[in-house]
Amino acid sequence: MNRPLYAIPGSTTAVRADPAPDPAAAVKVPRTVADVLAQSQVEAVLDELDRDLVGLQPVKQRIRDIAALLVVDKLRIAHGLPTANPSLHMCFTGNPGTGKTTVGTSMAKILLRLGYVRQGQLVAVTRDDLVGSYIGHTGPKTKDVLKKAMGGVLFIDEAYTLYRPENERDYGQEAIEILLQVMENQRDDLVVILAGYKDRMDTFFKSNPGLSSRIAHHLDFPDYSPAELLHIADRMLATLQYGFGPGAREALAEYVDLRIRQPHFANARSVRNALDRARLRQASRLFAQRDRELTREDLSTIAAADIRASRVFSGG
Repeated sequence: MNRPLYAIPGSTTAVRADPAPDPAAAVKVPRTVADVLAQSQVEAVLDELDRDLVGLQPVKQRIRDIAALLVVDKLRIAHGLPTANPSLHMCFTGNPGTGKTTVGTSMAKILLRLGYVRQGQLVAVTRDDLVGSYIGHTGPKTKDVLKKAMGGVLFIDEAYTLYRPENERDYGQEAIEILLQVMENQRDDLVVILAGYKDRMDTFFKSNPGLSSRIAHHLDFPDYSPAELLHIADRMLATLQYGFGPGAREALAEYVDLRIRQPHFANARSVRNALDRARLRQASRLFAQRDRELTREDLSTIAAADIRASRVFSGG
């Protein structure tokens, strides 16, 4: 796909998005969906997302729908049919630990393999990376981040924090104005994903309609169910070659039921933190048995006591 030159606001050098074509590297013109999938290997990314991410079926289906649109557009181009450059900026809403960054990374891979971005990197930032603390500081910070993200995906977590109307000396609005310009003028070379809590993002968009109008895809990430969180825990432990001892998985199930009702629960992130602490307790337990020869099973088993020692069980 041919793309125009791009230039970050404030920069003086234009960079061409596509390298000079190599005549020797002739590629078969795709005529079927299978041709595009074979050339791009996009289906491998979609399968990886299905395999590695528990639950989130509506989100996965929406990503597949977006991929389908881009694949069909490639076929339209091959047949000489007109295509409108799709707006690919997105908003991911949901609580912490629901897989938003993981899905953003997969989206970057899909866009790269289909030729909609040049490099496919995902640059994840927050307000602190974009907004300065004094006059003249925000512009350079925001533009520097944009230069790093150009050719890929810029993922702004807790994007609603960019707008703080209660503070008239806040410089977040300057970052928003720069983002607006780049999202419109350079959308062929950069995809922006705004992420955060749904209610706060809704308020953010109402206060910044220019941003809302540039977001084509809104994906809501639901909280994981207790069963899904246990499945995630199984996968996390298996990756590190740990397993649950007798009663340990049941103890974690009780932990999850209790922890969900407490403040600041962060879905898969909270489960990962709980397992990290269980591993610490297991290590301390084994460390105290310094004269006993430890077996492979000893070193790879999380005991029920390692879970139940959490303050969650005592209301802490």
